Amino acid sequence: MMMSWKNPFNYEMRQVAVDFADLLMPIIDTIDRRGLKARYLHKHKRDVECFDRLLSRREYHTEVAQGWRRRFEKNRSKLFAFLDYNGVPWNNNNAEHAVKAFARLRAVLGSSSSAKGIAEYLVLLSISETCKLRGEDFLGFLRSGATGIGCWTSAPTRAPSAEGESTSENITIPVQE
Repeated sequence: MMMSWKNPFNYEMRQVAVDFADLLMPIIDTIDRRGLKARYLHKHKRDVECFDRLLSRREYHTEVAQGWRRRFEKNRSKLFAFLDYNGVPWNNNNAEHAVKAFARLRAVLGSSSSAKGIAEYLVLLSISETCKLRGEDFLGFLRSGATGIGCWTSAPTRAPSAEGESTSENITIPVQE
């Protein structure tokens, strides 16, 4: 949490930020050591409860600190949901990364794109991102004529999936006729 540039000397807000950082640092340390596994993160729920009690008991006089307290109270269940479920990221970096490519397209096209054009672009974007995450060659995939990412690989060491096999890795490309 960053200090507001509009309120650089708001010591109440600074205290909220310090308390939140003190809560988050051990959680992130656990994630770095053990991964996003609920059985290891569950121990931090007690710390979250203490943080909640601390926020609710403290009396804030500035509007900014009161606003942050309300936001924490309102979003508590969403903010710390990753403590209860395996594999749920503690931040939204993946979502922000996924939105960047779409934002670049919007900046280039402005409002001159159609719904069909956007849908086609999103299919290509999804394939491109999947190839990037798997270390595959996006252009090689497009040139191959394959209709599913799970059925194709640029690496000679991995065998393609058997036809008709359905796995969570298989992504089928919609073919429009």
